[in-house]
Amino acid sequence: MNEHPAALQLPIGVEQIAAILPHRYPFLLLDRIVALEPGKRVTALKNVTINEPFFQGHFPGHPVMPGVLIVEAMAQAAGVMIKLSVPHEAAKPAVFYLVKVDNARFNRTVVPGDQLRLEVEHKRSMRNMSQFQGRAFVGDQLAAEAEMLCAEVAR
Repeated sequence: MNEHPAALQLPIGVEQIAAILPHRYPFLLLDRIVALEPGKRVTALKNVTINEPFFQGHFPGHPVMPGVLIVEAMAQAAGVMIKLSVPHEAAKPAVFYLVKVDNARFNRTVVPGDQLRLEVEHKRSMRNMSQFQGRAFVGDQLAAEAEMLCAEVAR
């Protein structure tokens, strides 16, 4: 079983995040969990650095973090929240897949040196799926937002 949320010490670092999510470099897009209200909301940080592999091709000479990776980072934050909110049995491992994205908006480019603050709120659950509202900020500026639907699938 997962550690009970009440026993967690915030912030949660990248090593603990890697123990929760199946993602690995270069696709683990969270550096820290700074706030968690189990089953309701999570706030995570992503430090954007020039040595991210996607900057080699997006766009050379004008590096911009791809919007789809910002949405993926929000989905990963949602996955951490769900994993830490509901006990999951180690004998029955599950993976959360992003199955739908609605109303995605990109309001500001995200560039090396920025720190993304990912705020994700759990909206509702139905069967093995959960709906989330995610927002990504750089400082106080909204960089992106999206509604996401994720499905839990036994592995």
